Amino acid sequence: MCASVTDCGCMWTADSVAWNPHKLLTTGLQCSALLLQDTSNLLKRCHGSQASYLFQQDKFYDVTLDTGDKVVQCGRRVDCLKLWLMWKAQGGQGLERRVDQDFALARYLVEEIKKREGFVLVMEPEFVNVCFWFVPPSLRGKQESPDYSERLAKVAPILKERMVKEGSMMIGYQPHGTRGNFFRVVVANPALTRADMDFLLNELERLGQDL
Repeated sequence: MCASVTDCGCMWTADSVAWNPHKLLTTGLQCSALLLQDTSNLLKRCHGSQASYLFQQDKFYDVTLDTGDKVVQCGRRVDCLKLWLMWKAQGGQGLERRVDQDFALARYLVEEIKKREGFVLVMEPEFVNVCFWFVPPSLRGKQESPDYSERLAKVAPILKERMVKEGSMMIGYQPHGTRGNFFRVVVANPALTRADMDFLLNELERLGQDL
């Protein structure tokens, strides 16, 4: 889907691969696909119940063609049509451009974070998830203080409350291991622009200037 960032060379060595276009391609959640190397009719053996009221066994054709008996949803809607229509409308190159833009915006956000005082990356991102701390003025230069980490962990919840009450934006935060609460921005919206990334950082500065 995105030749510039994806190397599928090792994918063929996996027993199974899950493809979730509802992530970067923003399709419906039900459009996910499970691709298997297995040729022993694994899905049929796992899920097949040969329910006679659904899948009659005395049909005039080979009943192994009834793929509905291989899945847990059985009579589900044709949700894959949503993905097909989107792919048909935008084409492979169109979808590739969307993914490329997400990666470019994530990289732009990272570079802006590095330029600004009070913003610290948790780590260099490997995908479109950008994790960082906003260090308010009262904590800058005090990394050696014994209560620094504890106080920094309280910043993200306060800013989240303020942004929600103002209705300006919604950004998630979380701790991880010994790392206190940090913001986690997932750049996966094709409608976003660099201006949105700038607004995000500016708004955090504005909301946290008195902390």
